[in-house]
This record gives sequence, C-alpha cells and structure tokens, in this order.
Amino acid sequence: MSRPVIITCALTGGGDTTGKSDKVPVTPEQIANSAIDAGKAGATICHIHVRDPQTGKPSMKKELYVEVVQRIRESDSNIIINLTTGAGGGFHPSEADPAVNGLPGALKSPAERTIHVEELKPEVCSLDVATMNFGERAFVNVPAHLEVMARRIRATGTKPEIEVFDAGHARLASKMYADGLFDAPPLFQLCLGIPWGAPATPEALAYMRNQLPADAIWAGFGISRQQMPMVAEVVNLGGHVRVGLEDNLYLDKGQLATNAQLVERAVGIIHLMGGRPAAPDEARKMLGLRGVQ
Repeated sequence: MSRPVIITCALTGGGDTTGKSDKVPVTPEQIANSAIDAGKAGATICHIHVRDPQTGKPSMKKELYVEVVQRIRESDSNIIINLTTGAGGGFHPSEADPAVNGLPGALKSPAERTIHVEELKPEVCSLDVATMNFGERAFVNVPAHLEVMARRIRATGTKPEIEVFDAGHARLASKMYADGLFDAPPLFQLCLGIPWGAPATPEALAYMRNQLPADAIWAGFGISRQQMPMVAEVVNLGGHVRVGLEDNLYLDKGQLATNAQLVERAVGIIHLMGGRPAAPDEARKMLGLRGVQ
C-alpha cells in the first residue's frame, strides 16, 4: 500500500492577511466551515487560530475557540482539531523603555496561553519551542514557560505538536522529550521560511529533520511560494505536510486560494509521489491520540 501522509490545514493564522485576501476565514462560522471543507478535500488535521470577528485581528478569546470547536464537532466532519497556543508570545521593546512591551497585552503567561486547550481538550495543540526574531518583533518562549505549558497540555490528554523554526529549537525540544515532558511518539512540525528562522530549502529541511529524536513523527512546511515545493520535499524525505492560508494566500500567481483548494493541490502532489492522504482515524492511531472526549 502507498504511504499515508497526514495533511494539516492551517486555516487562518494570526498574520495581517485579511486585507490581502477575502478567502481568509475570520468569524468562528467561517473558520469552522473552512475546516470542514478542508477535511472534505483531504485534510487530516485542521490547525486553528481565531480572529476578532469585527476587525479580523488575531484574538485569544476563549469563547471564539469554543464556538469554532463546537461547530466542527457538531458537524459530520471527522477532522482532527489542533488548537494553537502560539498567541501570547509577542514582545516588541518600546522606544521609551526597552524593558516595556510596545505591544500591550501581547505577552501572556503559560496558563493564559493554554486555558482554551484545558477547557476544550482538542486531540492536538501546537507548542512553539522557539524564541526568535519573528518579523519585526520577538517571539518569546523561554524553557521555564515551555515546561509549564507542556505539563498543562499533557494533563489534558492533548498531543502537543512541537513547532520548531530553526535547528536550535529542535535541539531544545529534543532535550524536553528526553526529560520526559512529551509522550512518545513526539510530533514535530518543521516551520520553514518564516523571517527569521530556517529557510525553506531542501538543505535546511534535511538538516532540521536530522536533529529530531529517532522515534519522532514529523511534518514540515514552507510559506508563501515555497508551500507546494516543500510539500514535495517533505514527502520525499518521509514526513507529513501542512498547507493552508496561514502560510500562503495563492493557488497560482495572481489567483487567491481557499483552504480546500490548497489541500486539493497538496493531495495531487502526494499522489504523484506515490503516497495518499491519511484518514483522520488512521492518523489517530499513528499519533497515539486519545480521541475526542
């Protein structure tokens, strides 16, 4: 049989993309419907951020997550839900006092960043093992906070998707796994092409993969125009893939995409390379998920 490849669809993200494409889902209903459509197109997992329905800006409001998750769970979709915990790590030194965050409210405690996971108990949630320059701001995830978040996530029975943006992040996450903070098998997501992390190149992908624990299940993605080329590279190296409007807005030059269209394009690439999309229940067994509660 051909190899099953898990396809994650990152539906909306928290970037300033809503003004660039009317295809980016904003409201809880739009985000949930986009997840359901992505599942019909072949996605195994939906990766969820939420946005302020009025402004389209990123949000951490628990009630928005509740509505999105409830809508998906009440549908006939079997897609695996993956909630982000990345929001709440932003820091930009103010000009008046560099010790003060120029992004008020952008840096949150570990408990604030995991509260929606603890209440909703998704099967998967992201955990960004990364402190780095992220565009013009710093993305701050120090080891002590990561340990607290990892323990809180584990207590819910949720599987952390360990997101790493550079080789040092992979080394830190591997140390956390060795210290017993993640259950086997660990799930890694190699995030490539984000300023200023590892580039979306075959060489960087191979190097990052080689930093992972031997028993790791891993996926990878590239952003923007590298999204589909990296689908092929990742599949070729034996990994799983991620596509979606969080990382790329276009299907082809000048043609705005929907999440379902990006998933369909990834499915085609996977088939051409001798693989097939993994069904959600198949992925649940592969990842050792506890299933929906």
